[in-house]
Amino acid sequence: MEPSRIQHIIEKISAAKIAVYGDFCLDSYWIMDERGSEVSIETGLQAQAVARHYYTPGGAANVVANLSALNPAEIRVIGTIGDDMQGRELRSQLENLGADTSALFVQKEYFNTYSYLKRLVDGQEEPRIDFGVYNERNIETDQKLLAAIEQALQESDAVIFNQQVTGSINNESFIEQANALFKNYSDKIVMLDSRHFNDRFENTFLKCNDREIASLNSQLVSPGDDVPITEVKKYGRAVYEKYKKPVFVTCGERGIIAFDETGAQEVHGLQLKSKLDTVGAGDTAISAITLCLAAGFSPLEAATFGNFAAAVTVQKLFTTGTANPQEILSVSQDPDLIYNADLAENERSAIFLQDSEFELCEPGVLEKLGQIRYAVFDHDGTISSLRQGWEEIMEPVMMKAILGKHYDTVDSHAFHKVLGQVKEFIHKTTGIQTIYQMEGLVNLVRESGYVPENEILDKFQYKALYNDGLMEMVNKRMAKLAAGELGQEDYTMKGAVAFLHELKERGVTMYLASGTDAEDVKHEAEMLGYAHLFDGGIYGALKDYTKFSKKMIIEKIIKDNNLKGNELAVFGDGPDEIREGRRAGGISVGITSNEVQRFGHNPAKRPRLVKAGAHLLIPDFSQYKKLTTLLFQENVKYADA
Repeated sequence: MEPSRIQHIIEKISAAKIAVYGDFCLDSYWIMDERGSEVSIETGLQAQAVARHYYTPGGAANVVANLSALNPAEIRVIGTIGDDMQGRELRSQLENLGADTSALFVQKEYFNTYSYLKRLVDGQEEPRIDFGVYNERNIETDQKLLAAIEQALQESDAVIFNQQVTGSINNESFIEQANALFKNYSDKIVMLDSRHFNDRFENTFLKCNDREIASLNSQLVSPGDDVPITEVKKYGRAVYEKYKKPVFVTCGERGIIAFDETGAQEVHGLQLKSKLDTVGAGDTAISAITLCLAAGFSPLEAATFGNFAAAVTVQKLFTTGTANPQEILSVSQDPDLIYNADLAENERSAIFLQDSEFELCEPGVLEKLGQIRYAVFDHDGTISSLRQGWEEIMEPVMMKAILGKHYDTVDSHAFHKVLGQVKEFIHKTTGIQTIYQMEGLVNLVRESGYVPENEILDKFQYKALYNDGLMEMVNKRMAKLAAGELGQEDYTMKGAVAFLHELKERGVTMYLASGTDAEDVKHEAEMLGYAHLFDGGIYGALKDYTKFSKKMIIEKIIKDNNLKGNELAVFGDGPDEIREGRRAGGISVGITSNEVQRFGHNPAKRPRLVKAGAHLLIPDFSQYKKLTTLLFQENVKYADA
């Protein structure tokens, strides 16, 4: 979706009027500090000191917070609180968000405001203390709520029906009467999101996750397991056909699938490189989706907008965050999409071309082949193995940078926690310019808190430390190459150079583009004897790092040569170049290279290349003649693995 369309949606939803029925909760956070604790003189018991405390909206109140961030014309609250300080605080917070709380009813007996007290000791959450577990909403309160819901159906553009707390609907008559209202106002948008009653309400739109849609089809899914997208599409279609109202299924990083009369509309998830916290993402999605529907947009556009909004929220750590218009616009600029997430995690589903080691990730690409005139190659791990092992150099550099003086003394648990973060970061950023990896390192150092602010280096200084270690290794290998002790075949992937010659003979113009510094890339390509084959040019990172990226190179090639997408092929072992080739409409060929032995498949590379959008995966170029035949579409056959 183009940013201009996002801007149009933002402008239109500002006129929408939304009502929210649900379980309105207050999340309480107490930051404990034992240094201020003392033993009570009266009881002799150890007291616990609270250093600070704060309160945030939870449950349906967080839906209101998300709506408020998107600036609609009206937000109406319909719910119940107790006659207690938590209820008064919650009402105050909702009113500060701009919500009308006249239908937030106080039930004085048998009802405490739903509140969840979270005590944090040394950054770790202690067992939660819950208020409202034994609530019993009475018939009188139910009648007030139902009257307010009917008024909202008459006066609002859409109603969100959000139920999350176990036992919060305790009278069967409430469900029956709500269904009667939804039937009477069946032309209205009622967005249902219920943890326990999705199967009990009718004449509503539905927002649920992949496990919930499976449950609605009588399928049990183990906690933590993902439901395959093919199954989600089947289950979502069945629910839509039953009720004939749009269904939205959130699938985590795999995106959102919208179901309506046109079928299943899949919105790809976004590849995000930062740390993620998924708490509250569902509230963001339902708020954004409902606002879009209320403003007259299609389910597909609503799901797309909701997907961008959720991508903002999950990057806000340790809070149930919200997404404002500017943040949504920002994340929608050239987003990195996740393709074929299920296939990425399940190599058993792979389809291979007959009599080859080529995995066909998207069989439809065969129709695009045969027109290649230009090709872009990544260098390290794709053609050259001179820098094999760079991860093993970057990893300790990052660990020492993050832990600083604590590197040798930090306990094992903390050390391995940081190590896991570093490995994940390197995995996500493989293929991008080193300076951007170091930019991310600065953030990791700051977030971890081991190094005082005044001792944190900048990205250029961290890059220099990494380059010193890397070039020591590379220079030793280059010396052996220069001395004739080792040759081209010892530092290139199997068949890579022969494949370059094959493309050259067919008149393909080739480019070499690497995240490594430009002069180093040119020098290494010359030493390995194939620099002259890249008549399109050899490109790498520049001192002004903003003036080079693989995206820029690919866009320049297409513009300068007036190409159609399928006239360009992109080859690489990192997600960056594969993603940019896919974004440009080209043919993306991922190389799952084993850089140590310079041939064969490295299974660790496969998931990230599939998710980046690779059309085809090859382990190396040993079958370069078959690869050439395939790319130029000559008698291709394929079979299941």
